[in-house]
Amino acid sequence: MTTLAVVSAGLGQPSSTRLLADRLAEAAAGALRGDATVETIELRDHAHAMVDATLTGFPSGTFRAAAETVANADGLIAVTPVFNASFSGLFKTFFDVLERGSLEGTPVLLGATGGTARHSLAIDYTMRPLFAYLRASVVPTGVYAASEDWGSAETALPERVARAGAELAALVEARPAPAKDDPYEAPVPFERLLAGY
Repeated sequence: MTTLAVVSAGLGQPSSTRLLADRLAEAAAGALRGDATVETIELRDHAHAMVDATLTGFPSGTFRAAAETVANADGLIAVTPVFNASFSGLFKTFFDVLERGSLEGTPVLLGATGGTARHSLAIDYTMRPLFAYLRASVVPTGVYAASEDWGSAETALPERVARAGAELAALVEARPAPAKDDPYEAPVPFERLLAGY
C-alpha cells in the first residue's frame, strides 16, 4: 500500500489551496498502479503546535503525528497560498520543524494558489529551492492555480493537474525500497563469541 501525504497550508475553510491539494492527490493516487492511501494535513489546524515546536525543538501531540506522517510517506504533495510573492509563513514553519533528513529522496509534487497568475513563478523561485535544500526529489511539473483557473472551462488546470499527478506516481513507483538493517543478517559465529572467554 502506497501512502501519499498531502500538506495544505490554506488559511480559510474551505480554501482554494485545499481544493488544489485534493485534486492533485486524486490525480496522483489514480495514476499509481496499486492502492494508495492519502493522508491530508491541514496546517491551519496545527499552527499553535508548530510555533511551540519551533520554540522547543520538539513536536508534540497531533502535530507530532502529522510530522511523522509526512516523514514516513512514499510521496508528498505540498500546496501553499502565495503571499507577497512567496510561500506562506505557515508552510515554511512546517518544513522548518521537520526532523533533518526526513524528506531526503522523497518524491514531492509542488502546488500553489493565488489571486493572480503574476505569482505563478513562486513555485520555481521559492518552493523548489526549499525542497532542493531538504534533498527531496521534486517532480518537473509544479501546478499553480490563480483565481481565474477555477471558474473557466477554458483553463489548462485539469491538464496540468493530471500531468503532475502522473509524474509523482511514476517517481513514487521508481523509488527504491528503503534498506532495512537486519541485525541477524550476518551473525557472529558462536566460536568467535566464545574465543574471548
